[in-house]
Amino acid sequence: MKNITTLLAIITSLLTLHLHAQTPPEPKLKITHLTGDFYVYTTYNLYGKNYVPSNSMYVVTNKGVIMIDVPWDTTQYQPLLDSIKARHHKDVVLCISTHFHEDRTGGLSFLQRKGIPTWSTQQTWTLCRQHNIPPAVFRFKQDTTFNISNHPFQVFYPGPGHAPDNIVIWFDKEKVLYGGCFVKSTEATGLGNLSDANVQAWPTSVRKVMNKFPNPHYVIPGHDGWQDNRSLQHTLQLLKDHKP
Repeated sequence: MKNITTLLAIITSLLTLHLHAQTPPEPKLKITHLTGDFYVYTTYNLYGKNYVPSNSMYVVTNKGVIMIDVPWDTTQYQPLLDSIKARHHKDVVLCISTHFHEDRTGGLSFLQRKGIPTWSTQQTWTLCRQHNIPPAVFRFKQDTTFNISNHPFQVFYPGPGHAPDNIVIWFDKEKVLYGGCFVKSTEATGLGNLSDANVQAWPTSVRKVMNKFPNPHYVIPGHDGWQDNRSLQHTLQLLKDHKP
């Protein structure tokens, strides 16, 4: 009888763990105030057997809202736009994607149908086409500065890393660095998805970012927490510790 009870307890624990892994977190869309007019929004999607948080950002300007990347959860495209409108009484005026993977570009066609201009690098645009992902409408071929009202930002391509086309975005006045999936959170214990990564070139690319944008107040990684702004240093350590 004792063995049966033990077996049932083990089965119950395994079922609980399985259901926990498969159950999406609530809320499906989480918006967190970062500083001033800056907000990080987080959605979730399955990676392997677990739901993984995906961070993106938006910035409220005098002329409308800048979106950086898109929700990973496809059900949250409209809820995000609705939330932005309800909170800030402004429309999204631009969205820019930081590399070609679907957690950064999957919602571009939805935004385009809403009349929102979408942007990416030429390299990201080309990779989207190659992977049958609807690309941004507008593209730029080199590092550039977007002068959007009171929050201009600089787009910088440091070289390959997580993806061949990954860019970072820098808001100089507020010292906010949006790293996307190029940067690993200090909570990360590994490098994550390496399907398109260049692990050999990645450390050099990280150092370029550190030299170009020293002493950021905030560093936003593509996944997991951002409360610790030493994500660039942590990314370098993960790359150093990586065993192919």
